Amino acid sequence: MTEPTTRQLQPMPDDWRRALAVVAHPDDLEYGCAAAVAAWTDAGREVTYVLATRGEAGIDTLDPERCGPLREREQRASARVVGVSEVEFLDHRDGTIAYGPALRRDIAAAVRRHRPELVITLNHRDTWGGNHWNTPDHVAVGRAVLDAAGDAGNRWIFPELAEQGLEPWDGVRWVAVAGSATPTHAVDATDGMERAVASLLEHRAYIEALTDEDPETYVRGFLLPFAEETGKRFGGRPAVAFELFPR
Repeated sequence: MTEPTTRQLQPMPDDWRRALAVVAHPDDLEYGCAAAVAAWTDAGREVTYVLATRGEAGIDTLDPERCGPLREREQRASARVVGVSEVEFLDHRDGTIAYGPALRRDIAAAVRRHRPELVITLNHRDTWGGNHWNTPDHVAVGRAVLDAAGDAGNRWIFPELAEQGLEPWDGVRWVAVAGSATPTHAVDATDGMERAVASLLEHRAYIEALTDEDPETYVRGFLLPFAEETGKRFGGRPAVAFELFPR
């Protein structure tokens, strides 16, 4: 018998102008796909970030009232590093985000506001692959993003949005899921990797609470091996992988 071949990753579509990235927490995009975002903004594309929470439950040594504003500042600084100037927060409660109509409505509203062709989110499945359990917040937001991409185009779902001036937007062509254990596409991370490192390093308070390792050593040790491993399925170039859901 012949050995099974590893499925090669396809290049992400590039015939789009606007993207909306919707995730649960500050740092989710920096751990997941900031190198791709840097490549996109370098090419003149518009990318907006929407965070379901302010990450206020993310640092054990800081109470939420202090932690939330700190992590918001870190996220805004992090986004600027990769060319993203617009960052919104939906103010769902960190750690207890509930999948359901309220979350779908908030995300559909963001889609209608920004009218993206590409929507990006983080792994919505129960695990990261194998027995590496995902968090309820990631699962809830990722699933809601996939659903809200369609909700945004249907005027009879959440009709109150149109009453608020947010007309339906049926222009989402793809939802791209970062951190998937079953990716289909990738973006070359060669030119964006150093900014991805710098972007994650802006979450310094979070990283210093997470590990005793030198922050830059920790960040490089996390991001670079993933990009290099992904690159084995993408022509040998370091890459960021996505599972792409066409619409």
